[in-house]
Amino acid sequence: MIAYTGPFWPLFLHVLGAMLLFGVVLAALIAGAAGHRAAAFRSLVVAVPAWVLMRGGAAWTYSNGYSAVKSQTWLKLGMNIADGGLIVLLLALGFAYWSQRTSSLRTSRIATALSGVYLLLLAFAWLAMSGKWN
Repeated sequence: MIAYTGPFWPLFLHVLGAMLLFGVVLAALIAGAAGHRAAAFRSLVVAVPAWVLMRGGAAWTYSNGYSAVKSQTWLKLGMNIADGGLIVLLLALGFAYWSQRTSSLRTSRIATALSGVYLLLLAFAWLAMSGKWN
């Protein structure tokens, strides 16, 4: 088992950002499925700063304590999902904005589906990082 020996704040900010990100994407998924386009869009707008907090905290934590374990599978999965997931998050945000502006049911469904995909990616990263897969 690898113990984190660095400062407390970077890891705290990473976990706080990850929890916020998961919560607001879940809220966007629920709001989108219920047909509340404005609430889904607002939730996804909040997801972007939460992603920055999560990824910034992860980079800070990595530089303070985990840089020696670069070959760990769970660490690579978390980083790849965080970085690649930003594209999915921004696409969901774009479709949610478009749906709110045009009242298009198709774009609302796409935004909701992308939110669901991103939520599954976050859950997979959560599982990998909590289990510390090798």
